[in-house]
Amino acid sequence: MRPHLPSMRILVTGAAGFIGFHVCRRLLADGHEVVGLDGLTDYYDVALKRDRLAILEATPGFTPKIQMLEDAEAMASLGAAVQPEAVIHLAAQAGVRYSLENPRAYVEANLDGTFNVMELARTCAVRHLLFASTSSAYGANDKTPFAETDQADHPLTLYAATKKAGEAMTHAYAHLWNIPTTAFRFFTVYGPWGRPDMALFKFVDAIENGQPIDVYNQGDMRRDFTYVDDLVEAVVRLLDNPPMVGARVAPSDSLSPVAPWRVVNIGAGQPVQLLDFVDAIEQALGKPAIRNLLPMQAGDVPQTFADSDLLEALIGYRPSTPVPEGVAAFCAWWRDRYRKGA
Repeated sequence: MRPHLPSMRILVTGAAGFIGFHVCRRLLADGHEVVGLDGLTDYYDVALKRDRLAILEATPGFTPKIQMLEDAEAMASLGAAVQPEAVIHLAAQAGVRYSLENPRAYVEANLDGTFNVMELARTCAVRHLLFASTSSAYGANDKTPFAETDQADHPLTLYAATKKAGEAMTHAYAHLWNIPTTAFRFFTVYGPWGRPDMALFKFVDAIENGQPIDVYNQGDMRRDFTYVDDLVEAVVRLLDNPPMVGARVAPSDSLSPVAPWRVVNIGAGQPVQLLDFVDAIEQALGKPAIRNLLPMQAGDVPQTFADSDLLEALIGYRPSTPVPEGVAAFCAWWRDRYRKGA
């Protein structure tokens, strides 16, 4: 068992979101004081966000703050009032496909909002800023597995472009203001309390209700699925490993030569065929899926595949939950919530 970090006051943005909720629960369980910021936007079912938030509010050590990242004045006031020792910036306008429908939301939340978080981190002189990026940053790369030192200059969606821009922005602030910063790229995170716009939620909902599921590229896609508890474990361990200039841990370390900044993949490094993922859902539900095979969607990539060597070198850990186990946990949660009611 890894020893707990010394108790800190931590600001988590996106606290009512899927990943933010799980990160906050873990930090609270570890004895930290957590201030959870969320805008409770209606990108998806706000009731789901409020139910996550209610669980956190019932936990000692948690303080909710409902406000928008884009509100610079409110963010400055929050920093002055809270004075966090660390910031885990998870809030964002998420979703690859929605960026085709409402691109401005990504600019406002992911660029303006991230800038306000960086300013808060600067004025509070935090020990560590952790910024949630995405595997979508690898874009058109066809070299696999994706390594942090690979070029990632050809994003295929505005979502990916804003996240890559966020990496560049946080690097500049790490250099200018000596803010230890870790940007981490998530690989297809899934699990209980997941978002309704994600494939697993959509598939389970459709299968349970006898509806067809849309399977893009005729199912010829592979994803490096990462169970949410594994992701949380990695984030918590990274929190205790702020980058330092010159402190490289491996020849392939992405550590900046001029700033206390690095980017780290968080993925299992074991891509799974999409049709095998559907098979796991069918097994967990005990029901067959009606498969609607479709062409590739704009912005999608045929494969994601994390090189997790740097993560393991840094924290001695890499995600390992088998997909059938993680899918079964999600299906059990979904049925408990949507069949029995929340």
